[in-house]
Amino acid sequence: MSTPPPAAGDPGRQPQIRMEATTSGQGRVQQAGHDQIINETTVLPEAAVRPVTDVAAPPRLVNLPRHTRTFVGRGAELARLAAALHGGGEVVVAAVHGLGGVGKSTLAAHYALAQAARRDGPGLNPVWWITADSGPALEAGLAGLAVALQPELATVLSLEALAERARAWLAAHQGWLLVLDNVVDPADVRPLLERTLAGQVLVTSRLGEGWHRLDAQLLHLDVLGEREALDLLTRLAAPGLAPDVAQAVLDGHPPAELDGAAELVRELGLLPLAIEQAGAYLHQTRLTPRAYLELLRHQPAVMYDRTARGADAERTIARLWRLSLDQLAGTPLAGDLLRVLAWYGAEPIPRPLLDGLDAEPSEVQHALGELAAYNMITLDGETITVHRLVQAVARSPDPADPHRRPTAIDTARDQATHLLNDAVPAPPWDPAGWPLWRMLLPHITTLTDHASPTADTATTARLLNRTGLFLSGQGVISSTIDVHARALAAYERVLGSDHPDTLASRNNLAYAYRSAGHLDRAIPLYEATLADYERVLGTDHPSTLNSRNNLAYAYRSAGHLDRAIPLYEATLADYERVLGTDHPSTLNSRNNLAYAYQSAGDLDRAIPLYKQTLADRERVLGSDHSSTLNSRNNLASAYQSAGDLDRAIPLHKQTLADRKRVLGTDHPDTLNSRNNLASAYQSAGDLDRAIPLHKQTLADRKRVLGTDHPDTLNSRNNLASAYQSMGDLDRAIPLYKQTLADCERVLSSDHPLTKTVRANLSAIE
Repeated sequence: MSTPPPAAGDPGRQPQIRMEATTSGQGRVQQAGHDQIINETTVLPEAAVRPVTDVAAPPRLVNLPRHTRTFVGRGAELARLAAALHGGGEVVVAAVHGLGGVGKSTLAAHYALAQAARRDGPGLNPVWWITADSGPALEAGLAGLAVALQPELATVLSLEALAERARAWLAAHQGWLLVLDNVVDPADVRPLLERTLAGQVLVTSRLGEGWHRLDAQLLHLDVLGEREALDLLTRLAAPGLAPDVAQAVLDGHPPAELDGAAELVRELGLLPLAIEQAGAYLHQTRLTPRAYLELLRHQPAVMYDRTARGADAERTIARLWRLSLDQLAGTPLAGDLLRVLAWYGAEPIPRPLLDGLDAEPSEVQHALGELAAYNMITLDGETITVHRLVQAVARSPDPADPHRRPTAIDTARDQATHLLNDAVPAPPWDPAGWPLWRMLLPHITTLTDHASPTADTATTARLLNRTGLFLSGQGVISSTIDVHARALAAYERVLGSDHPDTLASRNNLAYAYRSAGHLDRAIPLYEATLADYERVLGTDHPSTLNSRNNLAYAYRSAGHLDRAIPLYEATLADYERVLGTDHPSTLNSRNNLAYAYQSAGDLDRAIPLYKQTLADRERVLGSDHSSTLNSRNNLASAYQSAGDLDRAIPLHKQTLADRKRVLGTDHPDTLNSRNNLASAYQSAGDLDRAIPLHKQTLADRKRVLGTDHPDTLNSRNNLASAYQSMGDLDRAIPLYKQTLADCERVLSSDHPLTKTVRANLSAIE
């Protein structure tokens, strides 16, 4: 919330001081309509020279900013401030620091106003407000206090002498409250605060460092809570609404005037000044918060710098933070870093992400420290956090702002992309790298959400391609297709349609379609990609063999075993000839051929091939490798298909335990193992174990993968089948019907899973 400049109320008016130049030891001071010559030997009036100890403050000497009705919440902060300023006879200093626009001045004014009300009465000491954003401003404010204490001094002492007399008066009296607002540099107020004083000093500053040298109690002021933010927006945008309307907004039932209010205050990061700026603009234009959000998204540079009529045009969030960066002009890297960090998410950013910057590590850490000192970022030992609105402004180009020139922002975006691309772990399917992937994913998402696809580079495409592979491996198919499609578009534009990276991207997009069950899109794309690989790289290139393997997999998924098996057999022979029998790609091809034999019901070929592949993977890759775990799962499924449940169930249980340990309980492969173990129990007639496990797996797949994921639909079919096995058709039939409708909507009527569900339902209707 912005705070207006100090108001000149009658009791606390800060008089104007007009001084003329002095020469030869004498000065000419304009007073009461005539000139008075005062030289070094002139005797001043007795009232002017009496000791400051004899000067009592006039009644209710207060010069606070005008009270604003936009103050909301902050009860805990006021209590902390009161506790910090409660002292004995010595001076007590509290420094409230925080991001520009967070409401430091408003908090100080509200606290000081309450103190002034308690000090009402004759002979009580002043509550004095000084805008102390520079040394000269502090001097002028102190001189104003001296004149307010003794108005007759205005015409007989210089500005410097008046300021010194105010300092002396403060040192000689107790019980006063001095507010030093918007201090830029602690050095400006150090000469005052290092004196022996006996009152209370409340400092506000964007700077959070350096105050310990003055024995100040440091209080960091954060943004508002969501309820308080909505209260503030309502008071400004729709003052006629009931005071408790914020709760209706939070409950999802906003009145028409506040449509989109919750989303708006979150987008503004709960920052008071930004909410005040938006609320006043909404009231003037009669726009809804949702309409304002649209303007923010389409014209951020304009809206972050626009105020309503009558507001202080210099106190927009964009201009306020420009002043903070102006203070950091001596550390140019600070501005560069902030523009890079602006492209990431509001979640904690790992500090090692910046190790790839072309700058000395010591300089990077110094620049981060400077940004943190001015509350532009928050640091801890491992991460960096930036307020989402600081990021939004810092990445919005504005040719009129030296800190946001379009070329600098474009450079920062490209740097941010390179840093992420260099930081993501490879390969994406290695569990060791998943914790870092999960930490970086929000920043990748934010970067790509805010960067225009037309600005994507080859580095952007590589980052997107890797991200798509990670998401696919985690079972997150809802966004994987979009990620791979954008990567492919960038590759085709930057590298051309025949570049190997472009072909790999096209293969991965086809894989995303297949994972989502869109075989009608996956198969033609796989076929076209294979033809391009053979033309560009040759028939024996490993990428060509991989493309052929993937096409065979898609054929098998579609139930086209007459196409899949011959293609798998030819591909495996080529892998063994080109890469050798122990290469991971060869082992993968052998596993897939065994799966195709199993799908065709040819278990006499499938089981020995599974066993051979499992043994080779354990020898080559290790027993905990994800591919080894896949082989173990597949062999267990083959035993189950052969009716050998004495082998199948223990192997399913072992695989489930290993996947939980290696991949985690929510990984799609772990959920797949749980589904398969439930099916094995069902095959053994142990429905007391099967049904609870099917229900748990269905619930977990809904939560992790979503209700429309093919694995979730498969779980629903399997639970219906279990109900059918126990004769509970009242549960089985509705669940089959729901699953069939969803399969037809999501996967198409010809998908193999759709056909399976349809056949299951037909058998019992």
